[in-house]
This record gives sequence, C-alpha cells and structure tokens, in this order.
Amino acid sequence: METRDIIFSVVMVFSAFVLVYKLVYGDSPKDDPVIVMSSVILIGMLAILFLSVGERLRRMEEEINAKERSLRVSLQSVEEEVRNKVDAATRGLNETREAIVKRGYR
Repeated sequence: METRDIIFSVVMVFSAFVLVYKLVYGDSPKDDPVIVMSSVILIGMLAILFLSVGERLRRMEEEINAKERSLRVSLQSVEEEVRNKVDAATRGLNETREAIVKRGYR
C-alpha cells in the first residue's frame, strides 16, 4: 500500500469517527459545521481513494501489457531460432538421404 493511500484511509477513519461522535453525542447536529466539514472530508477522501485505486489498476495493466509485449517478442525470437534449427536439420537429413539414394543407384 502506498503512503498516500494510508494517509487517505487514516483521514477517512478520523473523519468518520468525528462524524459519528458528533451525531451520537452532539447537542444539535443539524447546525454543527463540524459535521458538515467531516462529511465533506469523508466523501472527498473516499473519492480520492477510489481514484488512487483506479490509477494503481491502470499502472498494473500497463505493466502487464509491457510484459506481454516482451514475452511476445521473446516467443517470436525463440520460434525463429527453432525454425532455423529445424530447417538446418531438415536440409542435413535431405542431403544425407540424397547421398544414400545416390549410393544405392551406383
């Protein structure tokens, strides 16, 4: 977890605590600016936390795409190398077969 996410979570918990405390134990909760500010901070921190999670997911997706591209390039390289080796082995076998066939006809 990143530091900013921890800070956002702590602020949200504190704001929720103040909000609930004032609503439960407060004298007149309808006109109290502390409740209004605590609610605004709580909703703001929730929004920022969701945005942070979305940003982290986007970064993870980019990393996965980069690894997938790298893997695809590596697979193409391996495929090309294997194809070259198989072609060389096939040529060698064909040459050997032709040599055997020529010796058989002589």
